[in-house]
Amino acid sequence: MRITVKQIGDQVKAARKSLGVTQKNLAMTSGTGLRFIIELEKGKPTCQLGKALTVLNTLGVTIQMTPPAVDSGNTAKEKP
Repeated sequence: MRITVKQIGDQVKAARKSLGVTQKNLAMTSGTGLRFIIELEKGKPTCQLGKALTVLNTLGVTIQMTPPAVDSGNTAKEKP
């Protein structure tokens, strides 16, 4: 399943609201700007990944990454 920027923004907004935190307070506690929080929640595709991860960590939201399955018969060979 592919995750979209909009889904991340929606998750940030939902987590923030469930904690009773304002956008301004989230910006202050995560070390970002209010504009960044607003744009992240709206799903702006050019938001900086590092800042987005900082906001997610501030809210206690975790992300699970799963690498693609590797077919053992088609392993790439290293070049010398």
